[in-house]
Amino acid sequence: MRAVLDHCTGGTKRQVPAGALVVSEGGISSGRLYVLLEGKLEVLKSDMVVASIADPGAVFGEMSVLLGLPHTATVRACSDSVIYEFEDAASFLLQKPDVALLLARTPARRLNIANTYLAALKRQYAGHGTYLAMVSEVLQSMINLPPVEVSPGSDRQSDPRM
Repeated sequence: MRAVLDHCTGGTKRQVPAGALVVSEGGISSGRLYVLLEGKLEVLKSDMVVASIADPGAVFGEMSVLLGLPHTATVRACSDSVIYEFEDAASFLLQKPDVALLLARTPARRLNIANTYLAALKRQYAGHGTYLAMVSEVLQSMINLPPVEVSPGSDRQSDPRM
């Protein structure tokens, strides 16, 4: 995502001290998009660290912007960091289609990884009669569900459509 750095104009450069939150899970979407310039950040989902962001040019906050939903995770600085912040991310992306395309590739890559992993699980546990053998049925039911607005909450909350 280093290519995004070439497009970092029209936003605000911001210093983020170690330990500071940039976005909070469940927080109202600010419509902002962020780009890491230097430092290291961590992504937390329900207080569990699920990823780290250390590559200059890495973009975050995009899910909230693109889906128009509250922030789906918390992003916290692990070290003193510098980020670039776009106040009106939607306008920025409309003006910079190259960045929008780069951004679209991120969830596509994540989905590809998840699909590959789930296919490997399905092969590994096929015919074992364990709950992992039901991966195919669960995925198929999820694919066929109509879109619904979701809000961040406990990962233990059941989906009423299932």
